Amino acid sequence: MTDGVKRDDEYNGTRPVEERHRFDEMSLEAWMREHVEGYEGPLTVLQFKGGQSNPTYRLNTPKQSYVMRRKPFGKLLPSAHAVDREYKVIAALGKQGFPVAKAYALCTDDNVIGSAFYIMSMEDGRIFWDPALPTVPKEDRRAIFTAKIETLAQLHSYDPEKIGLGDFGRPGNYFSRQVDRWTKQYRASETQLIPEMERLIEWLPTSVPEQERVSVVHGDYRIDNMVFHTTQPKVQAVLDWELSTLGDPMADFTYLLMQWIMPGLDGLDFKALNIPTMDEAAKIYCDKAGRKSVPDLNWYYCYNLFRLTGILQGIAGRVRDGTASSAKAMESAKRTVPLAQASWKYAQLAGAK
Repeated sequence: MTDGVKRDDEYNGTRPVEERHRFDEMSLEAWMREHVEGYEGPLTVLQFKGGQSNPTYRLNTPKQSYVMRRKPFGKLLPSAHAVDREYKVIAALGKQGFPVAKAYALCTDDNVIGSAFYIMSMEDGRIFWDPALPTVPKEDRRAIFTAKIETLAQLHSYDPEKIGLGDFGRPGNYFSRQVDRWTKQYRASETQLIPEMERLIEWLPTSVPEQERVSVVHGDYRIDNMVFHTTQPKVQAVLDWELSTLGDPMADFTYLLMQWIMPGLDGLDFKALNIPTMDEAAKIYCDKAGRKSVPDLNWYYCYNLFRLTGILQGIAGRVRDGTASSAKAMESAKRTVPLAQASWKYAQLAGAK
């Protein structure tokens, strides 16, 4: 959602590793030989085109392929790029049969390749960057959306304590913690004064809704963060768990619904395209999750846009510091002010003065 509409062919696939993202491949191979069950070299390394937070690589061997996610090199914000948390959550969810890549091994020793990283399975399938699914036959689109929405409800159904993730998030109101976190992240990477952000930073902590329950939340649940089966409308693996934690499932749910008012789905003829409307999407989730209704969305939209502004400001800060891992980072950073303004608009609809 942070990058607007993207073409599937522009962001799918791999490329040679960028110079600034190179590392000692022989050191990695030696580590994998010791720590990754069944590993057999030789190793060839490529970099994925998509993504701009934790650099992601495709590791090819004669018998199979793996994926490596690592922290960016250079100066980083506190608590950002926690690949150890990503590894922990996919390892726990994989044991429950939730669609994630297989977690092979985590390395927290910076001496191996220069930063922490983890190795997971390479999940072959389809990744859609354009949420309108123009490359998919019309008759398949609704089923793909249904699978995406029901998979989110499945994620929210797990009891974190029972699946070994009881310590994956801090206690207290999730939205209060998140507002505080993204305020700090925004301040740490601030590059300009945005009046709307100043108002939001003042108003949001005074207006957080009560938390009904706690679940694992993904934090960036959208269609380009999942791999679909090559032919079936089935989620093969949910990707990019960098922002996951324990929290209010309404954060993920309303972030999902907000995609209908963002570039990519906003203004489309859903009936003609055979894509669920926002109301239909909400019903699919509620039916699967056992919810009776949807909360008032204005506060949640304000919060989600505020959080996106914090994320994009972090990207702007990394552009400034030279650690942004995508050529598209500058494009994303330019959207910080419009998102802050949109967030304040929803805040006013939710009662902010």
